[in-house]
Amino acid sequence: MKILLLIGLLFTTFIKTLADEGMWIPMLLGNQTYEAMKKKGFKLTPEDIYSINKASMKDAVVLFGRGCTGEFVSEQGLLITNHHCGYGSIQRHSTLEHDYLTDGFWAKELKDELPNQGLTVSILVRMEDVTDYVLKNIPAHASEMQRSSIIAKAIEELKNKHAENKKYSVEVKPF
Repeated sequence: MKILLLIGLLFTTFIKTLADEGMWIPMLLGNQTYEAMKKKGFKLTPEDIYSINKASMKDAVVLFGRGCTGEFVSEQGLLITNHHCGYGSIQRHSTLEHDYLTDGFWAKELKDELPNQGLTVSILVRMEDVTDYVLKNIPAHASEMQRSSIIAKAIEELKNKHAENKKYSVEVKPF
């Protein structure tokens, strides 16, 4: 038994570990990563994935609700998402007479669709590195409280500047 365990440990020691999977920030997709993706058969260009000047994948993939993803599948705005992402909305429409969680639901026409009050879908318009702007006014000797205050003010300025009278929702997040 000990020999089998030792052989197993030796075998796993020599397995090559790769960290090339995961979620990539589209605008930061580097050439090295892109070339590796091409070698594996990927056919799109970086511009096909993320572009602010033309239609790209960023325009098809949406933030569905508060943390799920969804994808546009029609010109009329029809979306698909994972079952668990729509579960609460489906449950709210269900009744004893119409158990949509069990039986499903099919709208034959647009007018037959069931509205989901409060459900939002966000579409990425642009992603930008704002680190320099956010940190530019922090003096070297600033306390943590001063630093936090200056950063919060800079982020608020960015949000106000780019929201265009609440036309856009602006988020500033560290990465």
